[in-house]
Amino acid sequence: MDIAAERARFNMIQQQVRPWNVLDDRVLEAMAQIRREAFVPDAYQGLAYADIEIPIGEDSCMLAPKVVGRMLQALDVKPGERVLEIGAGTGYVSACLERLGGRVIGVEIDAGLADEARARLAGLGIESIEIRTGDALSEPVEGGPFDVIAVTGSMPTEAALPLLKGQLAKGGRLFCILGVEPAMEAVLITRIGERDFPRAGLFETSTLALQNAVVADAFEF
Repeated sequence: MDIAAERARFNMIQQQVRPWNVLDDRVLEAMAQIRREAFVPDAYQGLAYADIEIPIGEDSCMLAPKVVGRMLQALDVKPGERVLEIGAGTGYVSACLERLGGRVIGVEIDAGLADEARARLAGLGIESIEIRTGDALSEPVEGGPFDVIAVTGSMPTEAALPLLKGQLAKGGRLFCILGVEPAMEAVLITRIGERDFPRAGLFETSTLALQNAVVADAFEF
């Protein structure tokens, strides 16, 4: 056991995540159990539990821990639910979603990062998560409809929202970050009917855009 990492993870929960109004015990426990350092590139190991985004490749990053916590809390993943993560990166959020009981499909447009996520998850013995290489903003993802969709990069426009909302099951929840600097907002969209998708603003934040996020989408639901 790495005592220093255990202490850093505890401090992350108590000093970053919980003070940002993440009070769901299931979320806090999941984040306390997943070894964030196992998903961080070697060059940034010393920052694995810092209150920052961590670069993981060209134009890609891991969300700050407190943002991950708020996202997981808002999505309220229940055991057995079908979960789609868009922008899987190195697999950290996928691991948290799985720990909460989700049956997770993670889609990553960068083939190198997708391979890395598979390797990192396998190294931790996490075998139930499926990581696919592809562009989840261009066409529906096989395996839906989904109870939960987590978009872990920002989208400058709402062009892809019809495609994403159309893949939600009734009662399904979609987390995404919309907008451009300096005004990005994390939102939760819930499907309660065929064409009824109420939206709740959660918090202001800022993060890198997903690749292809600005491409107009032709799907209508």
